[in-house]
Amino acid sequence: MSNKFETTGTLKAIMDTQQISDRFRKREFALEIADGNYPQMVKFQLVQDKCELLDTFKVGDELKVHFNLKGREYTRRDTGATDYFTNIEAWRLEAAGNGAAAGDGMNQDFGPGPDDYDQRGPADDDPPF
Repeated sequence: MSNKFETTGTLKAIMDTQQISDRFRKREFALEIADGNYPQMVKFQLVQDKCELLDTFKVGDELKVHFNLKGREYTRRDTGATDYFTNIEAWRLEAAGNGAAAGDGMNQDFGPGPDDYDQRGPADDDPPF
């Protein structure tokens, strides 16, 4: 099964870049995706050097988002309870309709981001979301 997905929608919100730890930063954005009578509001995240991909877009723009699903198991140290969380990690953004990728207007495939960074952020007992 491939872990590469794409969807198209309207950019609804752009959040500021968050420096989670000295080695990890992320930036979130929300996309409204048409789904019959009830559009879906989906939050994506960009990580590390991909955070700047949003800089050329504004709220209201139509985007094509290429993304991967990332999931982790989390066990609380204090209670031992196990939980699971999922991130929708975008790695390429294009203006919908014209095929231009974010950044320089050319259609570039940056590929999935590296998995060698620490997604956990600060070492504490709270889940990282």
